Amino acid sequence: MHPGLYALLCVAVALATFTVLHQRRMKIGLAMLLSAVCLAWLLGVSPREWWGTLQQELHNQPVRETMPVLFVTLTGLVLLVNVLGAAMQETGVSARLAAALQHVFGSRRAALATIPFIMGMLPTPGGIMLSAPMVRDLGDHTGVDRARQASINFFFRHQLETVWPLFPSVPLIQAMLQVAPGRMLAHNLVITLSGLAAGSLCLLVWGFRVAPASATDAGLRSREHVANLLHALWPIALTAGLYVALGVPAALGILAATLGFLLLHRVPMGQWRRVFAAAMEWDFALLILGALLYKLDLDAAHAVSDIAAFLKAMQVPVPIMVFSLPFLVGYVTGVTMPTVAMTFPLLKVYMGEGATVHLGYEVLGFAGVICGLLVTPVHLCLALSASYFEVSLGRILRQVLLPTVAVAAAAFAMAWWGR
Repeated sequence: MHPGLYALLCVAVALATFTVLHQRRMKIGLAMLLSAVCLAWLLGVSPREWWGTLQQELHNQPVRETMPVLFVTLTGLVLLVNVLGAAMQETGVSARLAAALQHVFGSRRAALATIPFIMGMLPTPGGIMLSAPMVRDLGDHTGVDRARQASINFFFRHQLETVWPLFPSVPLIQAMLQVAPGRMLAHNLVITLSGLAAGSLCLLVWGFRVAPASATDAGLRSREHVANLLHALWPIALTAGLYVALGVPAALGILAATLGFLLLHRVPMGQWRRVFAAAMEWDFALLILGALLYKLDLDAAHAVSDIAAFLKAMQVPVPIMVFSLPFLVGYVTGVTMPTVAMTFPLLKVYMGEGATVHLGYEVLGFAGVICGLLVTPVHLCLALSASYFEVSLGRILRQVLLPTVAVAAAAFAMAWWGR
């Protein structure tokens, strides 16, 4: 059996194991961890090989991108985001946020989608948790189903990944294909615009039901609405600003913002312990550990390169190859940057470079990455959304499937249309 085919089968079994365990009410973090252990066993990855791969990573990658540092920072981030959410509830900021958002954005639909879209400008792993508390508070306040809330937060969070230059994949592809940034981003807008259009239709129009608008805040003046909105958003803005301007890790930024929030609102020190204790959901730590071990399994077994070789040997049509290879690798790994780094060098022969570049194929390949990430259960943002909003992965995936298909269709049309 071809090593790539065997690797694909192993991944399929591990993903099936994860799905079955989760459906049987096992906590999502423990299910992810056991799935990663299952994948290691199927691929024949021993603890010694884990350690060897980890040592290579420590020597060859920046410290902040290594597994131990990622585990600490991601776990700290998701737990501290929960702390901030608890602090907002403790101070009553969350209760006033819904009316403020509706007033500023003009509608509840626009508010729900705009929050994760804006927060999506912050390219930090696990960053979906920055918008989750606000989406959940607004959604609960207006009677939106939790699965719909999770789907909106997850889908709109990822609509800027192909055009926002703070995502490292964008300048990497631009340099790899030797094409002007403006030209490439103009083509990639097809992915973003089709995603926004299809997502708005499928998630904000069809089947979207909310409770009747409340009149409790109707008497507030615009200035008060804006003030309430700023009270809720400034911790997130501070975290984003520190990250973008000074490179401060999001976990440290959200810690500083949370402490500042508690001090600004004069929360008594005696209540701090309760606020922090409310956030200590340690299944999040297992979830992050499992996701990182999953990637470590694939690296240790060289599974991604085997899968790429297998697909190349199958001699599939070029458009199908350009889309399916990034899609499958994105589906297997659940992360953008490694998927681009592993697949685009292989696809460069079809995409060309410089004056001969075929940007229709570049769009198709990048769309494959995004579509794979939007429908894989190993995507950390999806797993975190299911856990935080307390819904199954299946309910989220069913709601984002149709807009994801629309993105793929638009990309294939762009590839057919030309350069």
